Amino acid sequence: MKNAVVAVVVIAGFAAGWFFISPLFIDEAVDEPLTFVLEDGSFDMGGVMAMPEEKRMAMKADIMAAAAGMADRSTAEAMPAESPRVIASGMFVDADSIHQGEGVANLYALPDGRHIVRFEDFRTTNGPALYVYLAKHPNPTTAAHVEEDGYVSLGTLKGNVGNQNYEVPSDVNVSEYGSVVIWCQLFGVLFSPAALTAT
Repeated sequence: MKNAVVAVVVIAGFAAGWFFISPLFIDEAVDEPLTFVLEDGSFDMGGVMAMPEEKRMAMKADIMAAAAGMADRSTAEAMPAESPRVIASGMFVDADSIHQGEGVANLYALPDGRHIVRFEDFRTTNGPALYVYLAKHPNPTTAAHVEEDGYVSLGTLKGNVGNQNYEVPSDVNVSEYGSVVIWCQLFGVLFSPAALTAT
């Protein structure tokens, strides 16, 4: 009986010791998928921006792939009621095999002196932090063309699909700008350019 009690105490002691000491010697591997898309289907921009820049850049491919896999954000805006006049026009093209775009970009002059850029039959690859820029380069094919030649932001892309309008700031001389580009501000990536030709 005494031997049985000793055996139970030894086994219990060994079990307790193993419970407390084993985590020092045994790794517990976890491999959770990283998601940048929230439950409502929107992109978790805050979460991505909260990352240290080195980590964000190291995960660039994963972040871009997650954004590209998001559902399309569609919009359908009508033209302003004034009688606009198209002063330049261009077709969106693919920046590369991953970042694609199609549709028409028209630069309109309105009777009150304002200018708007209107997209029609527009579609581009979805992505994080997409913006619409008027770029000075007449036909940008690289990020350097946009960044080095200069640009003005017209705001965040309203939808990666559909007709939409972007007002040009009143202090911008539109004659100095040769293209409209869809730009990923998070990583400085050209998604789709449209070279403008005067009409």
